[in-house]
Amino acid sequence: MPPKLRLYEDVLASEGEASLPALPRMIFVAHGAVTIADRTFRDGEAWSGEGAVAPRAGREGAALWRWEMAAGDAAAGSLTGRGVVCREKLIASLETLPNGPLLLRGDSVAFPAGGCAYLHRHQGPGIRCLYEGAIRIDTHGRSTSYGPGCAWYETGPDGVFAQAGDRPTRFIRTMILPVAYMGKSSAEYLNEEDKAKPKVQQYKIFADMPFSSLSS
Repeated sequence: MPPKLRLYEDVLASEGEASLPALPRMIFVAHGAVTIADRTFRDGEAWSGEGAVAPRAGREGAALWRWEMAAGDAAAGSLTGRGVVCREKLIASLETLPNGPLLLRGDSVAFPAGGCAYLHRHQGPGIRCLYEGAIRIDTHGRSTSYGPGCAWYETGPDGVFAQAGDRPTRFIRTMILPVAYMGKSSAEYLNEEDKAKPKVQQYKIFADMPFSSLSS
């Protein structure tokens, strides 16, 4: 059974604390502040790691987007704690997972108003979640529009065209890539005429984390 990539939204009340088992994951702070392993992360920052972890919110509370990878037969991610509400946003079975050693990449992709990403594909699958703005994703002969907080899955090898709306747009994503792509772009443009065109999207990598194993 293929592994699964999961995205949850965790809402922590003022000084709420959660407990998470060991899994390869990235936690993005969508709102508020949270302390993980004695370091405080605020709006727009992210933590990544494989070990068990206990995020603790500050006085203003926190909303976290949590991506984690698990074996395909593993039970749903268990988050326990005080003052915590967990909501599943998207779970994807990684049918197109690359062979060989892998890394978990977490990053941010930003577009100016009206910007686009020309038809392209990636070297591995991943889940995206829109942080601000609006975006249209064209793939498999269909167009789907997303607003803030909406999540979608991309297989990696299937071609995708992305069109931002009429205001600055940014999404957060986690992909599973071959470890050979550490620090390198995973995008491959599919039309020859697009390869030399200026690219307007801007990237910020939060995590490029090789991981050793999957836990069930």
